[in-house]
Formats: sequence, C-alpha cells, structure tokens
Amino acid sequence: MAILRAAAIAALFLATALPRAILAEDVTLTSPDGAVSISGDLLGFDGQFYRVDTQFGELTVDGSGVSCEGPGCPNLTDFVAEIALSGSSTMAEILLPALFEGFALRDGYRAVRKDRDDANFDYVLTRPGASTPAARFSVHVSNTEEGFADLLTNEADIVMAVREIRPAERDRAYEAGLGDMTAPGRSRVLALDAVVALVAPENPVQAISTAQLARVFSGEIANWSDLGGPDAPISLHLPADGSGFAQAVEDQLLGRTGAALSDRAIRHERMSTLARAVAADPFAMGLGSFAEAGPARALTLTGPCGFGLNASRLTIKTEDYPLTAPMFLYLPARRLPQVGRDFLSYLSSPSAQIVIRRAGFVDRSPETIPLGVQGDRLANAITAAGKETPIEELQRMVARMRAASRLTTSFRFEPGSARPDAQSRANIEQMAQALEAGQYDARALLFVGFSDGEGPAAANRRIALKRAQAVRDAVLKAATTIPPDRVELGIDAFGEALPMACDDSDWGRKVNRRVEIWLR
Repeated sequence: MAILRAAAIAALFLATALPRAILAEDVTLTSPDGAVSISGDLLGFDGQFYRVDTQFGELTVDGSGVSCEGPGCPNLTDFVAEIALSGSSTMAEILLPALFEGFALRDGYRAVRKDRDDANFDYVLTRPGASTPAARFSVHVSNTEEGFADLLTNEADIVMAVREIRPAERDRAYEAGLGDMTAPGRSRVLALDAVVALVAPENPVQAISTAQLARVFSGEIANWSDLGGPDAPISLHLPADGSGFAQAVEDQLLGRTGAALSDRAIRHERMSTLARAVAADPFAMGLGSFAEAGPARALTLTGPCGFGLNASRLTIKTEDYPLTAPMFLYLPARRLPQVGRDFLSYLSSPSAQIVIRRAGFVDRSPETIPLGVQGDRLANAITAAGKETPIEELQRMVARMRAASRLTTSFRFEPGSARPDAQSRANIEQMAQALEAGQYDARALLFVGFSDGEGPAAANRRIALKRAQAVRDAVLKAATTIPPDRVELGIDAFGEALPMACDDSDWGRKVNRRVEIWLR
C-alpha cells in the first residue's frame, strides 16, 4: 500500500505504451488489502509499472504492489514488450531495420519483419524455443513532423527525426506531460547525414556558395547561366513538404534570410527517387541526402574567399561540412520496457556503429586525423594569415599539434549563443562515456578553441580559449568517475588561425567557431 501511495503522489512519468489496440481502456489498480484503489485509462505498461490517466492526472504505479482489473489489463504471463516508433522515412526504411537485425543477432533473438501496409511494419523478437514473442517494435513510416504529432497523441514512444525539435513542438510536449524534450537524456544522435546540393553527373557546374544555394531554392536564381552554367532554366527538386530534411533546409539554409522555398520545386516522398530524378535531368538541382545521393553528384560548397567544402564521411562527422543533418531519436520522460532500454544501449555500441556505416550513413565512432593529411586546412590557414595572425602563431599551432591527431569529435555552437548545438551536446556525452570507460587512459587530450575572423584577433583567441575550457568542463561534469591522474585534459586556442570556411556568411562563421580535440 505504501508503494501505491508513493507512486500516486509522485506521479512519475516512467512507463511506456501498450499495444495501440488496447490503449486508453478502463482499469482499476487495487492494493492487496483493498485500502487504496486507483481507476482510470491505462496508458502504458512496461512489464513492471502501470501508467494510468486518472482524475488526478497521469500516475505511475509499481505493478508488484497492486492487482489489475478491467478490460485494459495486460496479460502478465505472456507479456510482450511493445515499442512504437514514428517519423523520418529515411531512418525507418533503411537504418532502423538494419539496427533491429543487429540488435537481435547480438542479444540472441530471432527477428521477423511483418509488413502491415506501405507505411507500417513490425519487427517481432522472439527467444529461441519460446512460443511467445519477447518484444514487438512497431514502426510508422512518415516524416519528422508527423512523428512528433504521434508522440503527443500517445501513438509513438520514440520519434525518428532528421532535425532538432522546434520550439512549438517542445512547448506542446511539455504541456502534454512528456517533459522537456531538449533536456539531457531526452534525445540522442543515432547517426549523421547531410543536406547536399545534387546535380546530374554531366552538369558542368562544380561548386556553389550557400548564399547562391538559398537564392536558387527560394526562386531568386532561376537560370544556370547565373551559376556559370548553360543558358537553361533550373529544375528544382526537394524532399516532401513536412519531411525533416525539407524542414532542415528551411532552418539551416533559409532560416536567417526570411525567404521561403520555391513553390515551383518538384517534391519527392523518398530521397532515392529525388536523387534518381536529378541524375536523369542535366538541368536539375535537388537538395537531398548525402547517404542517398545515388547516381547524382554533390556540388562543393564554396565562398568568395576561395575555401571549398565537400560532404564526406569525415567532414560530416566533424561538422566541418556546414549543412549536417544529425538523425535523432527523441524520447519522452517515461520509461521504456527493458528490451527497449537494451536496444537504446545497443545503439551506442561499436557493433551498432558498424551497422550504421554499412547502411550508408555516417556513424559516430571517433576517428583520428593526423596533421599530415590536413593539407587543405593548413593551406587555408596560410592563405588567411595576415597582420593579426602572424606566421609565428601558425608555427606555434603546428608545433603544438605536430605529434598529435585530431579526433573527429568536435563541438560547435548554436547561432548567437555559447550553448553547444545538438550534435555537440551528444558529443559531450559520448566523450564523457569514453573517458569513464578508460578509452583514453594514459593519453593526453587537448581541447583547442577556434573562432571566426570578426573582431580583433587577440579578443577572438580569448573567446576561443573560454569555449575550449567550457567544453572541457562540460565533459568533466558529465564524466563523474574519472580519476584525476588517469588522463591529461588540457586546453589551448588559436582563434582565427585555422579557418574552415569564409567569414562572409552566418554558416561560414558557425563552421569556424569550434572546439576540436587533439589526441597524443
């Protein structure tokens, strides 16, 4: 009875969903002595805890302290863990099935896919020799926007998103009792992708600036001749309206210009069909997925200073390529069944990273990049050097890094803020876990700050040093079990000495404002 009263008072949001067909049905939970009874609509059961919508609000009750009566009561003998996912079609159709199969193989399940219709399928996991499934992962193939809508209506436990949650979605989720979806632990970066400008292989245009790209897809530039190509109209191709990729384009490419995407663009439900359509039309340009570029060719992003950036596995992993598109899983503030928690734990494992890479996406496993293979970056540094960045500072930088390698784990910041962006917040957690696991024992990690070129160089270096210290401190705060003498964590900064992009645009300045980790 004490367990029941405590759970009722606390109103914790812990349990997860039952099969959708039996959600929101009447149940009555009663303590063994009958002194306390709670009635309401059953919202979820995770094998241990009931989640009930009562006249007092949403309550979570420990199932070991109550008996359940009513049409919504689950079968405790043959309980099947139900986890529902909804959102991005790219994640649902390609990435998640590969990860379900990998998880089942690692944990000894037999995985069977069952297609319900074109937009819904299940993965049923069963232990060898068992007659009853252990878990069912139900996937709704939709888009990021619909995924968040399904979460609010209790039709999904996990949202698959290829963009960050928007403020209005965050507010609605909080009002619905799902917690702060931007808080630590409420989201995780599963894999990485990028928005790329795609053209046909025979198209003569090789590069485009982000300013030009924004003008093309807002309809302001309509002819290839304005881009150094032939005198022909540009045929525009975009992901489906409401998809996470289309919204990522709006947020990253057009967000600060106030422009809207052109209504002349041909929309595609699938990234693969977009890429094929662009590849077949010599006068087409599309904004699509790096992972699903297929036969199309991606343009280099450039600027008036001459720096060029190509999308590649390493430039996406380091966020040096500006239009990155992290692939998120968003989770409300309630507990998943044990098998769901096991699956989430698997997603950060080395074996899952291999699966992600084989599926064509960019994994999050840290890699090292020796200084000797970073010629383009050093060339940029020499080109941009001037009175405020003398050759002596470049020599100091090279001497500091000569015996080290850069980790692909980098940190960048939200526009106009010192707060790390979503991918960087995930990188902080990842680095903390690696330190706790002893991955860098007896090594030296140097957190190095860089800045854009606006303002005096000395002030930029001071700001970059503060950012490097802030990131290091955030990693140490997240890693609570590191002995102080196990790994050396230093800081340094070189300000604007190593630019990645031109400073003439918001995205260029964002790319340049960063903290890197160098490993010795």
